[in-house]
Amino acid sequence: MAVNGSNDAILEIDGVHLSFTGVKVLNDVSLSVKRGEIYAIIGPNGAGKTSLLNCVNMHYRPQRGRILFEGSPLNGLKPHQVAALGIARTFQKVELFHGMTVLDNIKLGRHVLMKTSVLGSIFRLPNVVRDEMRHREEIEEEIIDFMGLSSYRYAYVATLPLGVRKRVDMARALAAKPKLLLLDEIMSGMAVEEKEDIATYILDVHRDLGVTIVWIEHDLAAVMDLSERVCVLNFGTKIAEGTPEEVQKDAAVIEAYLGRQRKGPMAGR
Repeated sequence: MAVNGSNDAILEIDGVHLSFTGVKVLNDVSLSVKRGEIYAIIGPNGAGKTSLLNCVNMHYRPQRGRILFEGSPLNGLKPHQVAALGIARTFQKVELFHGMTVLDNIKLGRHVLMKTSVLGSIFRLPNVVRDEMRHREEIEEEIIDFMGLSSYRYAYVATLPLGVRKRVDMARALAAKPKLLLLDEIMSGMAVEEKEDIATYILDVHRDLGVTIVWIEHDLAAVMDLSERVCVLNFGTKIAEGTPEEVQKDAAVIEAYLGRQRKGPMAGR
């Protein structure tokens, strides 16, 4: 099913198919994310959610279908080229450099915006140093403070609890000044208090920074509370899409999560 192009759509996924050695992972998935919304992708384990995000940033290359960002195709681009367009992400398993400080990890997210030559970096030319210092000041003043990481600035990531590491991962993505932020199970493994904290940061990023957010999450209560629209995948196929209220009442969604014989509200609510 093709998506209908719209001026307010920042991300359009049109008939995407993805297979690995004959195993179908995504089957004709189409969706459209409006600029400025919080859009959730949910589904049981193995539904293809992370694979879909991997297609958006071109870590995976779909065999069929189109992916458009601000009306321009992403198909054929390399992941760093996609990042340079304004798409950043976090990962289901926190992919940080544990032997580096919080500040140094976050600075890596800004690399895609820095315009320095190889020779300039090697010889530490004045314009290169000035550019690095400007970006560092912006990161320290805008990103680290915004994400509540000031007291951890020089701490090594390996020493931090999971909830803080997840915020560092999110801060590194924000350092790239994204228009679209992809969050892959940002709440996974967190305690209740940590989930409440990260939910606040998600809302702050959306409201104060104006970033469109697409997120995958298994905590359905959080999804229903924070998201404006929800897409549901099951075995690589989109089975429902709509507001949280509409999705909760969808028979196909209830069956996917609870089975035919079970009755009652969706798990996690």
